[in-house]
Amino acid sequence: MVELRNPAVNGYRSDDLIAEELPLIALFQPTLVTLLIGANDIVAASSDERYRERLRTIHERVRADAPHAAAYALPQPDWSLSRAGAAIGEPAAIASRIERFNAIAREEAERAGASYVDIFPLMRDQMRRGMLAPDGLHPSAAAYAEWAEALRERLPATPASSP
Repeated sequence: MVELRNPAVNGYRSDDLIAEELPLIALFQPTLVTLLIGANDIVAASSDERYRERLRTIHERVRADAPHAAAYALPQPDWSLSRAGAAIGEPAAIASRIERFNAIAREEAERAGASYVDIFPLMRDQMRRGMLAPDGLHPSAAAYAEWAEALRERLPATPASSP
């Protein structure tokens, strides 16, 4: 039996994840954890160093509270290509920050012993193709389905998920 819990909340920054979502890990004791955070840290003008510190805290808590869980970190999509993202700032500058934050996410995942699943090329292509939700910012349901398929192809098979 597989039980899915997704405590993610649109608009959360890494500080919110630490305060509101991490405590749930100790209660649930997941066997698999995925982490994708950072867009709202960019919008809030978080520094690279602060983002790195927050990720380090997140990974340390995941390891402490769910020591047997497989942990996977994902990049954030290139929301600089979205209609709503353009309202936040100059698209090339936003894209550069996204790429820097994704590099930090990779470094911190690897430092913590988590796997980094780089589906950023897929994510960027989706944004270029306009695979957006009605809000004009977040990926569409079809985009998320493609992420799930890409993850399925990259994650090791488990007895529960193998054919």
